[in-house]
Amino acid sequence: MNTTMMQANNSNKVWRGRLKAMLLTVTMTATVMTAWLGPVSSVRAQSATAGAVVAQQGVASAQQVTVQPAAADKARTYPQAMADWTSWIKDNAYALDSIEPEKMEFGSGTIAKKEFDDLQMLKPLLQSKRIVYLGESTHGAAQFNSVKTRLIQFLHQEMGYNILAFESGLGDVAAAQGKLTSGTVEAAMKQSIFPVWWTEETLPLFQYMKDTQSQKQPLRMAGFDMQDYKFKVEDWLHDEALVKEFNEAEKQLREAGDDLKAYQKVKPNAIKTFEKVKQQVKPSAERLKKAYPDEPHIVKLMERALKVQIDVINEYNELSIRGQVDATQGKYDTMLQSFAWRDKMMAANLVWLAEEVYPTEKIIVWAHNDHIRKAHSEVEGTPFTVKFMGELMPEDYKKYSYVLGLYMASGETADNGGNKKDVVKFEPGSMESILSASNQPYTFVDLRYQREARGNSWMFEPVTTYSWGSMPESMNVREQYDGILLIDKVKAPKYVK
Repeated sequence: MNTTMMQANNSNKVWRGRLKAMLLTVTMTATVMTAWLGPVSSVRAQSATAGAVVAQQGVASAQQVTVQPAAADKARTYPQAMADWTSWIKDNAYALDSIEPEKMEFGSGTIAKKEFDDLQMLKPLLQSKRIVYLGESTHGAAQFNSVKTRLIQFLHQEMGYNILAFESGLGDVAAAQGKLTSGTVEAAMKQSIFPVWWTEETLPLFQYMKDTQSQKQPLRMAGFDMQDYKFKVEDWLHDEALVKEFNEAEKQLREAGDDLKAYQKVKPNAIKTFEKVKQQVKPSAERLKKAYPDEPHIVKLMERALKVQIDVINEYNELSIRGQVDATQGKYDTMLQSFAWRDKMMAANLVWLAEEVYPTEKIIVWAHNDHIRKAHSEVEGTPFTVKFMGELMPEDYKKYSYVLGLYMASGETADNGGNKKDVVKFEPGSMESILSASNQPYTFVDLRYQREARGNSWMFEPVTTYSWGSMPESMNVREQYDGILLIDKVKAPKYVK
């Protein structure tokens, strides 16, 4: 999920309290073993009047303060710089007409091309990009789920991106894809992705995927995470004794929980059992294909999923338990190591999917901003001071990828437990305040293809942004993202229990 340059001072009480608070809000917490867009308003924004934005609760209606612009050959005051940034945003940002998912035309099985007119500026930006990352500064914003669904529809129908890779379990998503056409979209959602995205706003995405399965180029889902797994080996493994042994090993791992000694006791046998099941994947190829008919790569995916779980049992789980124990003593290095382990595995899984399973396909990635940033470890203010997935991807992948960060300016979000909280008021000069100068509800700005000028200097120097809608971070946004999408006001999702 996220990045920064944290000075390790575990004795500092302020830092310790902050980390503990953040550990409650991110999906990568150690307790689990088990969100582009057209000229502003689709039309070039009006010329900006010189003024500095004074932010109020992140709402785009900002109070204008008259500031005399500095001469081009002289240094600017900070208010003069903000006036230049405001003017540049109004001339160069793009707005979306809508963030709501589109509906397919009756009888055609496709969405009318005109429905994507406001997204056409994305095509030249993504011309050579094999992977498009769709981030989000929080998992708990309904508008992020909606706009990402619409973007995915556009990328699939208009640009040929046929694989959607979720920050969710590799085996779980593969199994859900395999049964996508035979069950309900709600069941597919719950069997594949993490509960933070089990929302009414996400269901249209799964309906869209299901509706495309009969097309020549369907949109298929995949997973690249190593946390949790819900797929059942009894769906394809006909060795009843081995199924019983596997289920018993799973039970023992669950019962061990956070007890390190108990975990170490059952770990060797669990690894042996998972290895035996993994060895039965290829001999069970026909049964796997019959059990999961909508996933043509199910054999390869299931074998990988079991391999990943063996690595998790052997290394990650114990590291995670140790991290929790150390954290109670104010020591966080081990916990950070477990976070780094997870993202290293996610990067490896994403590369494996791109090279071994879908070597000719273009891929959309759905994940938290922290996981997709290009240099997360250089972000200041994040408690997670390690390299995450985006930073760990091979350089060739970074070159042919586009990283879109999603942020919010105001409203209400939910944490990973569904608890609602207000988005904090942003500061003048923050990225959120600069983009809010567009005076539009949905604002996109490209960062990657900009040349530095007085009006866009903010993207070439450290600027404040807000992760989770509450935690200020400092970063050079152009070094972290290729584009930013700001949603002016968000609401907490409507969760599906």
